[in-house]
Order: sequence, then structure tokens, then C-alpha cells
Amino acid sequence: MQDADTIRDIGARENPGAKAEHTGVGQRLGAFALAVGRYRWTICFILFLAATINYVDRQVIGVLKPDLTKLYGWSEKDYGNIVFWFQVAYAMGMLSMGAFMDKVGTKIGFAVAATIWGLAATGHVFATTVLGFKLARFGLGIGEAGMFPAAVKVIAHWFPKRERAFAMGLFNSGTNVGAIVTPLMLPMIVPAFGLGASFVVTGCLALLWVALWLAKYHPPEEHPKITEREKEWIKSDPAPNYPKIPWVRLLPWRQTWAFAIGKFLIDPIWWLYLFWVPSLLNQKYGLTLNKIGLPLVTIYLISDFGSIFGGWLSSSFIRRGWTINRSRKVAMIICACLVPPIVLAANAGSTWTAVLLIGLATAGHQGFSANLFTLTSDLFPTKAVGSVVGFGGMGGAIGGIFIAQLAGSVLQAMGPSGYYVLLLLPPAAYSLAIILIHLLSPRLEPISSEAFSSGS
Repeated sequence: MQDADTIRDIGARENPGAKAEHTGVGQRLGAFALAVGRYRWTICFILFLAATINYVDRQVIGVLKPDLTKLYGWSEKDYGNIVFWFQVAYAMGMLSMGAFMDKVGTKIGFAVAATIWGLAATGHVFATTVLGFKLARFGLGIGEAGMFPAAVKVIAHWFPKRERAFAMGLFNSGTNVGAIVTPLMLPMIVPAFGLGASFVVTGCLALLWVALWLAKYHPPEEHPKITEREKEWIKSDPAPNYPKIPWVRLLPWRQTWAFAIGKFLIDPIWWLYLFWVPSLLNQKYGLTLNKIGLPLVTIYLISDFGSIFGGWLSSSFIRRGWTINRSRKVAMIICACLVPPIVLAANAGSTWTAVLLIGLATAGHQGFSANLFTLTSDLFPTKAVGSVVGFGGMGGAIGGIFIAQLAGSVLQAMGPSGYYVLLLLPPAAYSLAIILIHLLSPRLEPISSEAFSSGS
């Protein structure tokens, strides 16, 4: 087939370590990618919708925290404990959902996960006590844990390596859109229908997405809408046909721990942004539900740009002839450099200065995260990606367990002044993450087929 020959010819001449003589390869690859078809980007858009809904359901409680605290008399420790049980379930779900996706496939697996989180999100309407909210958040954590293992696995199936970081950035930007939509929706829902209706409306969005997913998704080799040319493009990166790999067999590999430790360090910072930034803006700058929408929208619009920029940046470096190792790590370092100014946000002098400082840090996180997730498909075979992402996600959720308890305890003891302490954590987390990732995987070398076959 001529198209396949063209792909192989371009790929054979592409040398990631080359310099000026190969600077045109990336442009030719990009032009060819446009010509072969674009249905893979439709799949990416459906994943983007899932990420948006996932974060709408996740963030409702953070935006409503001041109102729920008044209604139910929560202390800072109560709220920290409610978030804690979400993180416990998320850790458990990340481990089990990753293996589940590898076992049953992403079509069924993702639908099951989204159904669980949709029903759990809706179930918050029945909670009236701290225990009730803990149970609802536990169910939400189990279901929502399935999103990233499923989505990263889908992207590994549908995109060649040179496009994966950008596709990951586009999908991951849905988390920011969800965080944008939530504070815009809730001021319309709550005054008209009450706090409980917020959980019902947002939970039902997940169930509607399940119907869309089941109707539209098939693997690329079976999809009726994909052209043969696009199929050849997707398969242009040759990969060994490994057997399915239980996650326990991934534990000896340094590459597994590079990803997992990175998640352990940076994920708690995102939870801190998601669950405590609304209360920071309320307590330090006096923003209530009817005023908090625009500041939160601004923060997550900035972070949305960071997600797409981070994915584009490393992909751009690869097109210029950089190695994957250099491209991913330099992109992560650049993103990490956006974080340190957040230490000034708790006493910024004005609301909008604080908003811009927080937005810059969330943009850095999302760009860093897009590249960190892409490492899994750089280092592991497709059939193991779900398990690796699940294991790493469990590490991130365990970090989230610590941050939930720490934030609740610090704010309970220090009041609003505790935010000064909490905002010292993000700069340290990203710096340490990139150092440990580099020490564990200095060259980001994929695990060889011989090593996997022997299990050594």
C-alpha cells in the first residue's frame, strides 16, 4: 500500500537524535498526518468530554464547601475527612481499574467506570451527615479512578508516538474545562433548585456520556468510520505484540516507579488546588458562590492553556529532532518553573493578583502532567499502559490522602493563615518530581521485549 510505504519511508528516515539535516522530517510527518484522516481526533474529543464531566462531578463539593459547611456545620477536619475518603477510594480504584481496563478493554471498562461515578455523584443528594458524604465520595472515587487508565490506553491505541503528548494535552484540558463549567453552573442551579440538585444534574451528565461512548467507540482496527490510510498512520510506530502483563510484574521496573513517584508528588498538589482554592478565595478574599465563578473560570482557562501547551511543547521538540527523553524532560522542567510564584497567592494584595498566580501554577501542573502521562506510552507496551497508569494513579491518590489530612489539620489549627503553609508545598513537589524521574529513568528507555518475555 502506497500510504503505508510513505509512512514507513518517513519513519525510517526520522532520527530523533538528528540535528539540522532532519529538521524537515517533522513538517512532512505533520502534513501527511493531516492527509490521512482525522477520526482519531473525534475519539480525542469524546475523551475530552469525559474529562470535563469527571471534573464537574469531582469539583462540585469544593465550590459548594462554604455553603455546605454552613448548612451541615462542618469543621475543617470534617471536610478534610470527606476528601480523605474520596482519595482512599481513588487509590483503590486506580489500582483495580487499571487492571480492569487491560482485562475487559476500554469500551466496556470506561462505560462501567463512568456509570459508577455518575450514580455516586447523583447519590450525594441523599447525604445529610459527614458519614453520608464520606460514603458518596467513596463511590465517586472508585468510579472516577477509571478515567485516566482508560483514556491513556485509548490514546496509546489511537495515536502514534509523535502525536500522543498533544492528544494527551487536549484530553487533559477537559479537566480544566470541567473546573470552569462547575462554578458557572452552580450559581444557576442552587438558587433555583437547592444544593442537592447540583449533585443530581452533574451526576446525570456522566450517564449521558456513557450512552455516547457506547454508540461511538470501537478500537481503531474495527472502527467503521476510520479510513485505511488513517489506520496505517496510527500503526506507523511498530510495537512488539506483548502478552497482557499483570501489574505486579511491573513493580521491578525503574520506569514504573519513575511514573508512580512523579504522580505521588504532583497529584496531591492538584487536589489542593481543586478542593481548597475555592475556600482560600472565600476566606482570604471574601468571594461567595455568586462571585467566585469568574475568578475560578480564569484560573482554569489559564491551566487549560498550560495543558495544551505542555503537550504541544514536547511534541514540537520531537518534530525538531530532539530525543523523546530530552523533549519530555525539558518540557516538564519548563512547566515546573511556572509554579513557584504561587507562594505569594495567600497574601497577594488583590483578588486578581492571587487568581493569576494560582492560574500560572495550575497551568504548570497541567503541562507537567500531560507529559508525565505520556511517559507511560513511551516506556511501556500498549497492553500494559492501563496497569501502569493505574498503579501510578494509586500513588497519586495515596499522596492525595496525605494532603487531605494535612490541609484539614493545618487549617483547623491555624485558620486562614494556614494557606501560607500549604502554598509552600507546590514548588518543592515539582522540583523533587523531575529530579527523581531523571534519577530513576535517565534516558527514558523503553523496556525491551526480551526483558518482558523473561520477566527479568
